[in-house]
This record gives sequence, structure tokens and C-alpha cells, in this order.
Amino acid sequence: QVQLVESGGGLAQPGGSLRLSCSASGSISDFWVMGWYRQAPEKQRELVASLTRGGSKYYGDSVKGRFTISGDNAKGTVSLQMDSLQPEDTAVYYCNANERHRMQTFWGRGTQVTVSS
Repeated sequence: QVQLVESGGGLAQPGGSLRLSCSASGSISDFWVMGWYRQAPEKQRELVASLTRGGSKYYGDSVKGRFTISGDNAKGTVSLQMDSLQPEDTAVYYCNANERHRMQTFWGRGTQVTVSS
């Protein structure tokens, strides 16, 4: 059984930084893409950034140039360095992993990020 556990998050001031980390346990050999989604109150969950097993990275338009994703899908780890944080980055951030062949999707429980002065 796969479990994703997030750490990090919390409160930051505008212009500040936070780092999120996610570690997977269980059967991770088929992981292909790992990434981060976020969901703000009364908004749909959106993809923030993703990382493929081959090293390709994707960033949502709103975080390009400010957030950096890193990790190792083969080890089931992914991190998100968030710089130049803005109030609109406030949301619950979820770690996500997708399998290539079994095609299952896994989610962490989420971690709150609040950007406020």
C-alpha cells in the first residue's frame, strides 16, 4: 500500500520562502510522475509543478520563476522550494504520484501554506 507523507508548509510573509517535502512508502517501483497540487478555498485543485522519472519538469504559469521542484521518483521523494511567496499562494498543498503501468494515482493528506503579513 502506497502512502505519501508531506512535511513543511506553515506561515510565511509575502516575499518569503517555504519548502515542502514528500516521501512515499510502499510499492513505488512504478512511479512515473510526482508533483504538487494546491487547492485554495472555494477553488478547484490545480497542478503547481511536476517531475517525471526522466527528469522533465512542469510548472504552472502562476509559479514559474518562483517555485522549484526537485526529487527522485525512483526513491519516492519530491520537494517544492517556494520563493517570492504571495498571498495568492495560500492553499492546501498536496503531494501526488502517478504510476506508469498500473496507472494508479496517489495523494498525500495535504499541508497548509499561508502567506500573510
